[in-house]
Amino acid sequence: MLPPIKKMGNAIILFQEDAQDLDAFTLAKSYFDLKEYDRAAYFLRGCKSQKAYFLYMYSRYLSGEKRKDDETVDSLGPLEKGQVKNEALRELRVELSKKHKARELDGFGLYLYGVVLRKLDLVKEALDVFVEATHVLPLHWGTWLELCNLITDKEMLKFLTLPDCWIKEFFLAHIYTEQQLIEEALQKYQSLIDAGFSKSTYIISQIAVAYHNIRDIDKALSIFNELRKQDPYRIENMDTFSNLLYVRGLKPELSYLAHNLCDIDKYRVETCCVIGNYYSLRSQHEKAALYFQRALKLNPRYLGAWTLMGHEYMEMKNTSAAIQAYRHAIEVNKRDYRAWYGLGQTYEILKMPFYCLYYYRRAHQLRPNDSRMLVALGECYEKLNQLVGAKKCYWRAYAVGDVEKMALVKLAKLHEQLNESEQAAQCYIKYIQDIYSCGEIVEHQEVSTAFRYLAQYYFKCKLWDEASACAQKCFNFNDTREEGKALLRQILQLRNQNESPSADLQSNAPFLFPQSVSASNTPTRRVSPLNLSSVTP
Repeated sequence: MLPPIKKMGNAIILFQEDAQDLDAFTLAKSYFDLKEYDRAAYFLRGCKSQKAYFLYMYSRYLSGEKRKDDETVDSLGPLEKGQVKNEALRELRVELSKKHKARELDGFGLYLYGVVLRKLDLVKEALDVFVEATHVLPLHWGTWLELCNLITDKEMLKFLTLPDCWIKEFFLAHIYTEQQLIEEALQKYQSLIDAGFSKSTYIISQIAVAYHNIRDIDKALSIFNELRKQDPYRIENMDTFSNLLYVRGLKPELSYLAHNLCDIDKYRVETCCVIGNYYSLRSQHEKAALYFQRALKLNPRYLGAWTLMGHEYMEMKNTSAAIQAYRHAIEVNKRDYRAWYGLGQTYEILKMPFYCLYYYRRAHQLRPNDSRMLVALGECYEKLNQLVGAKKCYWRAYAVGDVEKMALVKLAKLHEQLNESEQAAQCYIKYIQDIYSCGEIVEHQEVSTAFRYLAQYYFKCKLWDEASACAQKCFNFNDTREEGKALLRQILQLRNQNESPSADLQSNAPFLFPQSVSASNTPTRRVSPLNLSSVTP
């Protein structure tokens, strides 16, 4: 009998079974590293050690995944979910289940068993196995990431019995980021920094991703730029950085990033995505789609590439390919709100509002405080003539912080359509106040629309000063200049006839124009806003 072999200097412990399987394990590991998974599995048959058994089963699993990916990655046709499967999963489940019942699986074996169960959509069983794996081998980060994919909300997290280990804090911060609980995530990362991880580039990158998720683009860009100074050859998360540069339209910076990553490693999925974003910003959508396809050849389960490729097909008006790309993204990660939102936009182009409504609702569930999802939902309800639902969505979008400053305008037009003139005017006045208070350059048509409506509204109420102020503001816009002049002439004519507003009409004036916008300081009554914020669609 061979005694246990111990080499404590490198913290390596080889027991008898490990020693017997060492040659076969080393050979198979070489084939595994070369991605010759069937070959690796063949030479591990009959091995008894836990490490060799894990590598044997894992090689079989990856061989099945490779075959599945080879069948799907080049296909953007109408493949239904589940049409292409990993045929090895059921066999692996049977064998691993026997080992699990006999309590012969180590932490890595439990991890693989959980992955197989998740792939077979046995979510509850997979969840239990992953929790067990975290107790057996708490420092295996892959298990924590798989667990994160199965937890749908914060309440579900409370019922899990997880090991009390420092890595649990990293897991909680990660899952809070995934579930858009950004405030809690940032608190966790700050506590980890205070605990001694202040130089961790992983934490810095995750904080940048968190700010990206809440659309704080300037803060995220600042952190990514600092991260690039600390770790100039880093490739991880640079695709997210390129998304931010794309949104800001920073073409020189994005070009520099693409060239820099290409010099470091042009065969990384992140590099391909950055180059794809660069070509997309230059409106070369065919080239962009080509690079996203290259990324998917390198890693067919890379979420960002599927989503971005869907966007490019949308730009090229190839809706069927866009739908398939977004569906692949959802298959990789059901919590990717961008894919659900992209599907909603695609079906909107196809004029299929009921489909839009379903996909926008899913996106809204994942991003309940994102005004873009709410505005899109409101537009769907409006097309389906469900005007009460549309009102609630537009008001809620304004209440959570309207990113695009369009919710109030759409709500005002809806009131206008329903002949609710007072509510429409109230929305327009609040919209103008918001635009001027944030100091934005007023160039788009909706501001002129608001001033035109308010001028006409005050004119009907016989409030000449307020009507004159709004009509004068119409002079600043080409599309309303003539109407403003005509209205001012009418007001001047009526004033010359010494016609004054009656008391009952004057009492209907609900608005106080901001001093920076109004030419009049006439005190008027303020009406409370519509009470729709408590209702979420």
